[in-house]
Amino acid sequence: MYRVGQKEVDAIAKTLLSGELFRYHIGGECTRFEQRWAKHVGTKHCRMTSSGTTAITAALVGLGIGPGDEVVVPACTYMASAVSVLAVGAIPIVCDIDESVTLDPKALAALVGPRTRAVIPVHMWGLVCDLDAIMKVARKHKLLVVEDCCQAVGGGYKGKSVGSLGHAGAFSFNYYKNMTAGEGGAFVTDDDAVAQKGGCMIDCCSFYWDGRTEFVPFTSNGSRASELEGAMMNIQLDRLPGMIKAMRKQKQDILAATADTGLKPIKANSLEWECGTHVGYILPGAEQAEKFAGLAGGFVTAKTGRHVYTEWDPLFAHQGAHHPALNPYNLRENKQCRMKYTKDMCQASLDILNRAVLIGTHPDRKAADTKALIKRIRSAAAEVL
Repeated sequence: MYRVGQKEVDAIAKTLLSGELFRYHIGGECTRFEQRWAKHVGTKHCRMTSSGTTAITAALVGLGIGPGDEVVVPACTYMASAVSVLAVGAIPIVCDIDESVTLDPKALAALVGPRTRAVIPVHMWGLVCDLDAIMKVARKHKLLVVEDCCQAVGGGYKGKSVGSLGHAGAFSFNYYKNMTAGEGGAFVTDDDAVAQKGGCMIDCCSFYWDGRTEFVPFTSNGSRASELEGAMMNIQLDRLPGMIKAMRKQKQDILAATADTGLKPIKANSLEWECGTHVGYILPGAEQAEKFAGLAGGFVTAKTGRHVYTEWDPLFAHQGAHHPALNPYNLRENKQCRMKYTKDMCQASLDILNRAVLIGTHPDRKAADTKALIKRIRSAAAEVL
């Protein structure tokens, strides 16, 4: 959480005191945010959800992904990316990353099989994927693309917002994201039919409240956002552009000031447009990475728990649902899908993650503190290289 203040308190208080806490017709904060966020991202539709996980799930449902389908996810992402695939009855296929710490387009091309129907490129830690190359592979193999932008809220790729380049995009607004309501999320798309179907996954009763009759809804548990989240997110959106601008500049300044140290920066696919939330380097070896992280004040990406595929226990246990009859790994439609997972199946990714170190930026960091950080990075580099 970067910035939360009196404006958020006032917006929530105003909404509470209005007594208009239901998002349909009575309220308006969620609808206003959805309209604003769609415009900000550059898409036609946006629907708020309860989390980033439910946003990805809604996007997959909107695109018609389900039993019988394989969906490629990167070896480095929060487990929610794979969990969302299982939530719609499909099977996640784990793919290597490259030195951008995001999905490797070449590995994706080699991994596509006869049942592969979609791919979820994940913009990790504010670092954007090589979307040009990924979209080229997707077009060749007729794959649907759901951008997981949960860790890159406000970021872009070559002048366009992340989330707008695939068939759908998903965002998270939980405590750790660039803008937050504590929890929450949203999915976006340009496709009317995808928006309708995905919206039904979020709230199967929304069509009743909206007064629409052209779409026959299906049953879903629902994951809609509240007006309190909408109120807070509207203030957070006002703050976002300035924060992203500050972090981008901070990252670029740090990279420029450490360019002569011998450190190898993590590959940037769109440095001018990414979030800038983390400065990253790839060290020659795992021991050097561990020492460098301790000295510079960063973290080794391999040691972040559920962000690494080896920690996705439900996949290795083939536990994709609470009941065996609903478990995607048991479904007849998925018998032809690839389901074998081993801890060393993405060894190239583990090698990268064990050597990659990230150091966080902050929009409120003072110039003197940035200079001190640069000095610390330079000193750490001199000691480990």
